[in-house]
Amino acid sequence: MAVDWIGYSYSVLVSVGGIIGYVKAGSVTSLAAGLLFGLLAAVGAYLASQNPRNVWLSLGTSGTLAVVMGLRFLTSWKFMPAGLMTLASGLMLAKIVTGMLKKPHTS
Repeated sequence: MAVDWIGYSYSVLVSVGGIIGYVKAGSVTSLAAGLLFGLLAAVGAYLASQNPRNVWLSLGTSGTLAVVMGLRFLTSWKFMPAGLMTLASGLMLAKIVTGMLKKPHTS
């Protein structure tokens, strides 16, 4: 079993982003969303580490963040934090999808 280090790193980035949003702007929403999505991403990385075909939680978490933060980026055109999270989530989505296309997935 290979450990999904990229998935764990992504979860840390999401969590730290929420903490920074709270510290800099006092945004409790950023803190709660960052910690929740960071936890979901970490659980998804754990599940993918246990079974490389079990990527659905990671896919849903990174997909949701890509859409939500992408919309925020399109309305504000500010790279931090929306652009960075859109980029990171998009890269995570690309990693998951290419992994799915390489290996046959059966139920």
